[in-house]
Amino acid sequence: MTVIDTTTDIVGNAAESSSMDANDFAELVRSFNDVTARLESTHSSLREEVATLKTELNETHRRLRRSRQLAALGEMAAGIAHEIRNPLGAIALNLEALTEDLADRPGELELCGRVSRSVTRLDVIVGDVLSFARDTQVRVASVRPAEVVIAAVAHAEDLVDAHDVDVDLSLDEEIEIMADAALLEQSLLNLVRNACEAMAMVDGPRRLMVDLRRRELRDPERGTFPHVVFEIRDTGPGIPEEVRERMFNPFFTTRAEGTGLGLAIVHRIIDAHGGRLDVAAGDPGTIMTLSLPLDSRRDVPGGDAEEDGRSLEGAVRRRVRDNSGRGAA
Repeated sequence: MTVIDTTTDIVGNAAESSSMDANDFAELVRSFNDVTARLESTHSSLREEVATLKTELNETHRRLRRSRQLAALGEMAAGIAHEIRNPLGAIALNLEALTEDLADRPGELELCGRVSRSVTRLDVIVGDVLSFARDTQVRVASVRPAEVVIAAVAHAEDLVDAHDVDVDLSLDEEIEIMADAALLEQSLLNLVRNACEAMAMVDGPRRLMVDLRRRELRDPERGTFPHVVFEIRDTGPGIPEEVRERMFNPFFTTRAEGTGLGLAIVHRIIDAHGGRLDVAAGDPGTIMTLSLPLDSRRDVPGGDAEEDGRSLEGAVRRRVRDNSGRGAA
């Protein structure tokens, strides 16, 4: 009988089979590790993106709350201002008659003069309040913002000269947007004057830098799209963090004089144009950034050529309502 030795063949095949399985397993482990690494990287990117979106959404909600507050305060301020202006006018008329009767009594005339100056001061305050509160018409047209910047700086020439401020303009003169030129100039003028007054409090070189450029900015609700960005930078003492949190509130001011309505008015105008207003610390000084959508016709009330003009207050209210409908807090 012939005996066939199968031991070597069986063991060899088993060894070969075992060796192939180990290679396959090693390859599988490598593939698994690669997939795991990619998943971890994707997960990390997603977490960063979610954190960024949360931050942007919180900022959007904060701006929305500010718009609501300004709209509500505007209504209240208008009512109060009108109630004050009526008796104030009566006081001024009676004071004028009293001054004529006291023409030969210099002591009493001096008292009347003090009262008259106080009445004038109150009337200026009431005027500022009404300027903040009134239902201004936003009338948009094609505007070259570089020309608006130049006009605003020219109207602040008294402060520029008084405080020896060097002005440095870097403007893209080819940009055109749909905006209300008068209201936009008013906003820029307020920011330029604020910067000049802030620099008056410091010694050394005083420099005002205004930059105008196109930039791609992101909106958490509409994605990234082109904006025209005005950057007003000064070399003043800067604004403390606690003040930056409150500086857009109506009637808040750190100066001895003034109603504290300048930045609130700027905010309402820019908000009505579908833009945003930001403040940041400079080195030194402060950076105020005003951003408007480059194709602002989709955001600006009255951007349609058929419209003759829309209410600033109505624009704010529509933006508040629209944002609320998208889940804003």
